[in-house]
Amino acid sequence: MKEQQAAPSNSLSTTSPSTLQNLKDIAALIETGAYMREVRRIVRAIRWTIQLRKNLKASVLSAFLNFALVPGSEVHSRLSSYVPKEDEMEVDTATSATQSPSKHSLPEIEIYCYLVVLVFLIDQKRYSEAKACSSASIARLKNLNRRTVDVLASRLYFYYSLSYELTGDLAEIRGNLLALHRTATLRHDELGQETLLNLLLRNYLHYNLYDQAEKLRSKAPRFEAHSNQQFCRYLFYLGKIRTIQLEYTDAKESLLQAARKAPISALGFRVLCNKWAVIVRLLLGEIPERTVFMQKGMEKALRPYFELTNAVRIGDLELFKTVAEKFSSTFSSDRTNNLIVRLRHNVIRTGLRNISISYSKISLADVAKKLRLDSPNPIADAESIVSKAIRDGAIDATLDHANGWMVSKETGDIYSTNEPQIAFNSRIAFCLNMHNEAVRALRFPPNSHKEKESAEKRRERQQQEQELAKHIAEEDDDEF
Repeated sequence: MKEQQAAPSNSLSTTSPSTLQNLKDIAALIETGAYMREVRRIVRAIRWTIQLRKNLKASVLSAFLNFALVPGSEVHSRLSSYVPKEDEMEVDTATSATQSPSKHSLPEIEIYCYLVVLVFLIDQKRYSEAKACSSASIARLKNLNRRTVDVLASRLYFYYSLSYELTGDLAEIRGNLLALHRTATLRHDELGQETLLNLLLRNYLHYNLYDQAEKLRSKAPRFEAHSNQQFCRYLFYLGKIRTIQLEYTDAKESLLQAARKAPISALGFRVLCNKWAVIVRLLLGEIPERTVFMQKGMEKALRPYFELTNAVRIGDLELFKTVAEKFSSTFSSDRTNNLIVRLRHNVIRTGLRNISISYSKISLADVAKKLRLDSPNPIADAESIVSKAIRDGAIDATLDHANGWMVSKETGDIYSTNEPQIAFNSRIAFCLNMHNEAVRALRFPPNSHKEKESAEKRRERQQQEQELAKHIAEEDDDEF
């Protein structure tokens, strides 16, 4: 196909062409990108495919396969077997008659057909057929080593893992994913490496194999973040690993960064990041601001965590137990039950801190009563809790073992300590890190400092930069 055929309209809704015609335009764009070795055209084709996803039907897919692939070929027969036979009344017969199928289809077109059929099968909830289709596509990908296929391959990897996850057979493909990651590393397929690394981390975390996930992450090639979506996923998985390993400070930074970098349309992902970030901040002894729970579209999903935060803030152990039991099903589905068990100690410590501020001297029996300790020997437990809190610096008090008293010291001026300096230093470091990340994310034209461009080249470059900026802005909505 020629270049003139590969330029469909920028908006799919302006002329309202049929779904089949849009798929043909996308195939022409992929073919042009393959011949000219321009990956950005193939990225644009995938973005348009996501827009057409809701309009895919069996009749349209059958007609498109007849157009894009050689009828009677092995790949055509295999893909056609996955598509149910329906009445083809909605197929654009006029356009199908004027455009004949390619005699020798490109590997990019073939892989794209696999991708479209696989997405259709998953949307139709035909997961067993989706597994077979995805396995066949991965077997075909192993024989291809073309940089223009890498973008399509990364999407196929994602749906390959998703089809097995939906059927509960995620452990079966772990060996294949490791082999694919090794192959992508040897072929310098950087986007494939990022996608497969995230899929492997998801695979390990699905079965609570946190140690193996950390070993893989630490030994894998450095994550260069060629895709913002993959980088967000990587930060989320890294935050989960760090949380389980009790490295709460690093976990908090990763989870908040993932939530901040995620596109606005990825509401479910951002909700999940905020849930884990709230738990991590509570484990660090921080109380999240109310605005965290009032974000647009998240109020209902974050309601259990808001009540949990309120219980931790007050230091009421009885209220904490009530909230944990009330929303136990929610915490189980979010897989945060084990972290909430860890929070019990923070609730007790917060209550003890409030008691220390309110009373200059109080008996251990009253401390146990106010903390609502339900152990067989509450006074001994209260003594142990108070002594540990004093040793850790959580409260400024002394313990009178002979008389069974906790004696609080007078609160001093916090500005005479180093705490304000530490707080300001952390804020300044955060701003500097954000500035450095923004500078690293800038894109510059190659060799711009070596050659002087003419007015025509300058206009062409500015037009390309505007188009690239538009694509980057739209790219955020693709993969979530």
